Amino acid sequence: MGINPYIFIIVLCGLVIVSYLYNVLAKKTNIPSVIMLIGTGIAITQTLYYFDHPAQNMDWFPILELLGIVGLVMIVLEASLDLELSKEKWPIIWKSFTVALLALMLTSAVFTFMIQFFFVADLNNALIYAIPLAITSSAIVIPSVVNLGEENKEFLIYESTFSDILGIMTFYFVLQGFNAPEGENVAVGILLNIGLTLVVAVVLSYALTYVFQKITTSTKLFLLISVLMMLYAVGKLMHISSLLIILFFGLLINNHKLFFIGFMKKHISDEKIVETLNYFKVITLETSFVLRTFFFVVFGMSIAITSLVNLEVLMLAMIFLGVLFIIRYLFFRFIANSFMLPSLFVSPRGLITIMLFFSIPAQYNISLFDNGILLYMILISSGIMTLALMTRDKQEALPGILKTTSRFMHSTELDNEDQTVDIEGQIIAEELENNEEKQE
Repeated sequence: MGINPYIFIIVLCGLVIVSYLYNVLAKKTNIPSVIMLIGTGIAITQTLYYFDHPAQNMDWFPILELLGIVGLVMIVLEASLDLELSKEKWPIIWKSFTVALLALMLTSAVFTFMIQFFFVADLNNALIYAIPLAITSSAIVIPSVVNLGEENKEFLIYESTFSDILGIMTFYFVLQGFNAPEGENVAVGILLNIGLTLVVAVVLSYALTYVFQKITTSTKLFLLISVLMMLYAVGKLMHISSLLIILFFGLLINNHKLFFIGFMKKHISDEKIVETLNYFKVITLETSFVLRTFFFVVFGMSIAITSLVNLEVLMLAMIFLGVLFIIRYLFFRFIANSFMLPSLFVSPRGLITIMLFFSIPAQYNISLFDNGILLYMILISSGIMTLALMTRDKQEALPGILKTTSRFMHSTELDNEDQTVDIEGQIIAEELENNEEKQE
């Protein structure tokens, strides 16, 4: 396939420019840039078909897998660098973790049953397919919630990041369990894996932070990213949950005053760490942006357009999403009620779902499962999120729970205002009485 390198460079740079414009548009309209990027990928494929270009027959999966792996690391790193740990934020942390964990477990279980029912699949195969569909995408959530209030934004960043990490760990642990030799204790193996990963994550994070503050050259940030990427890849080859290393390192360097205490405080320079952290945040933000751009465009190029015109596929995707939001509502109602709206509807499927879905081993394939279900779930869940974010200030106009909840909140505010007025009136009346008594 002969492609003029100058044209190739023009296309790549053009996609980055277009993605930037999509981000500007997304901030004004709350329409996720991801949808626009996928649409761009589909448009590129159709253009290639129209001109009968050889690139139309390319296998995009190797590129998609590479972009997904690097993008995953950068997105989790970007998220962890924005998370501040403190006693005040503990309620948000534990609630987001609990919602992410329980929603992942219950949604995966229900989706497993549904896949077995609709596609006549084995239990193991159905579970492998169900887990990716149950994961909330931090790659879509993080750039989409920038305009929300601080608490809601932090809750959704924590929740989506936890969902990514727990979902990936669960997916590979389940595969490990299915492929384990007979007689091996899978549960013990998984617990040892998690314990080993946590120990490695803590030791490496402290070591990296100490070493990199000592480097005085100005070209150390991409060196640090390369070290983290290598650690992640080595961890995956050793079958440990190496994403925890990335998460813990980001949390440690962004909250170094919390982790470097006692005698350790003498061995770090707060000024150097803060300086490195500020530049590091810019690098990870920019890199994540570029990787997300190319990942979702390539994903759009890999989509078969015939899947979009299949009514049965659309109905199945709607059923899956309906179940997903019912489960999500239950956990929000009883665990994180203070973050009910619009957070309830911010649960898009995305990068991790796609990456894991295309990582399913051939022996677990379900022939009747149409990939269009995956595409529709991504598009519709992102559309629902868009509607929720666009109407967060206009919830009275929406039916159902939105309307009921907003009326309840509005009436509560009015009651509080009335109570305040009554109290103020009572205080003024008492002061007047006291003044009259004094005058008498």
